[in-house]
Amino acid sequence: MPKLKTHRGAAKRFKKTGTGKIMRASAFKRHILTSKTTKVKRHMRKKREVAPQDADKLNRMLPYK
Repeated sequence: MPKLKTHRGAAKRFKKTGTGKIMRASAFKRHILTSKTTKVKRHMRKKREVAPQDADKLNRMLPYK
């Protein structure tokens, strides 16, 4: 059987946990941060789980992670 290639762009943006969930960084954290509260910015530091609709596609993109 041929080997599958990992999607390198997805590999840099997403990580799989030990249980197989795919985690992503929070959005809206790049610029215009002065108008956001400290609490909002603090909560955006955490990783978030990818939506189940996107998880199937990402599992195909990251076959060996």
